[in-house]
Amino acid sequence: MKETVTDRVRSVMLRASVRQAEFAERVGLTPDKLSKSLSGVRRFTSLDLARIAEFGDTTVDWLLTGRDPLRPAFAARAVPSAMSGDGRATLKDLVERFTSAHEVLVLLGRAPQQPELPSAGPSHPTAPTDHKGCVDEGVALAEAALARLHAEGSPPVGSMDSAELLQALEQTFGVDVAKIGLPEGIDGAAWQADGFRLIMIARTRVPTRQRFTLAHELGHILARDAQDLLTETHLTPGHQKDLTEVRANVFAAHLLMPRSEIEAAVAAGGLSDEQLTSLVVHFQVSPSALAARLSQLGLIDERTAGRLRGLTTEDCHWLTGQSDLFQARTAWAQTKRLPFRPAQTLYEAYLDGETTLRPLAAYTGWEADRLREVLEPEPVPPEDPSSTAAVDEGDLVFQP
Repeated sequence: MKETVTDRVRSVMLRASVRQAEFAERVGLTPDKLSKSLSGVRRFTSLDLARIAEFGDTTVDWLLTGRDPLRPAFAARAVPSAMSGDGRATLKDLVERFTSAHEVLVLLGRAPQQPELPSAGPSHPTAPTDHKGCVDEGVALAEAALARLHAEGSPPVGSMDSAELLQALEQTFGVDVAKIGLPEGIDGAAWQADGFRLIMIARTRVPTRQRFTLAHELGHILARDAQDLLTETHLTPGHQKDLTEVRANVFAAHLLMPRSEIEAAVAAGGLSDEQLTSLVVHFQVSPSALAARLSQLGLIDERTAGRLRGLTTEDCHWLTGQSDLFQARTAWAQTKRLPFRPAQTLYEAYLDGETTLRPLAAYTGWEADRLREVLEPEPVPPEDPSSTAAVDEGDLVFQP
């Protein structure tokens, strides 16, 4: 006989070894309502199931379907052996937050609608079969992505700082982007499932690497080759043999340094050494990445490219008098960021009485009670005027 929701609720109660009346009290139901639900006269609401799942340390999805939670298979790229078993366990723990939040939103009917992804052509998606084919697909995907960003009203990519670019990619392509502490050696990860597009980029002291990783992972998402969880180990553009990696690298270079924006910048200021360092700062890429792109466009010779590769990103900021900007970009690259959309939607569901704070707490990594204190602080009683020393009008009051 097929197991039902009621059967699984009974199993939660059995594992907890509590009487039915106590169980009802613990999950916020009256004994009468619980009795009717267990007998099939009344249906469990989504809030009932959320509370039962919280009490039984399980998921609403399991209560409803009996399915194990959606979890990804790992597909390490670049240098798979660099990620140890501990590293995989850490990454799996991080992914757990996002998948659990996604499952709750789906069950509550609050999962966001995903925009259709741009395509590289009528036959896309395809698996690249040769180097030229994957380069052509990377270029076509980047051009399609830039066109979509422009249609959505986004500014030119080069003029957006990384925070603005990240938000634009989330809004335009329906991805959730996290900036978190990944296992050592992992630059980023991408995973897509039905209604779910996730990119994780590592917090780092190298802002240009983080920006390139963001674009690279988006390339995997748009190419539809992140069905398993892809983990990127020290991205090395120009040295990878996997054709899907080559395609993602080509996509990232063309997205972050669009031909039209480069040609406009060159027409306005030429390509002196001073202009080259300014372009590094403007496009927020490494000098070597810019050298490769300008060489590919036939705008600089190998000697000039070599001089540019001899600089660092910090050098370029210093030479253009923008050291403070480099420090600010480095500081942002090291901060933690969880995708805002799942947190906002889970909180809205809580305010509407559809779930408890547990899913939001699990997503943010906070204790539910601490989160409740922050979101619902106790009101501060009004101050007794008689307890405040009188201050003459016009006196300055300094508070440390």
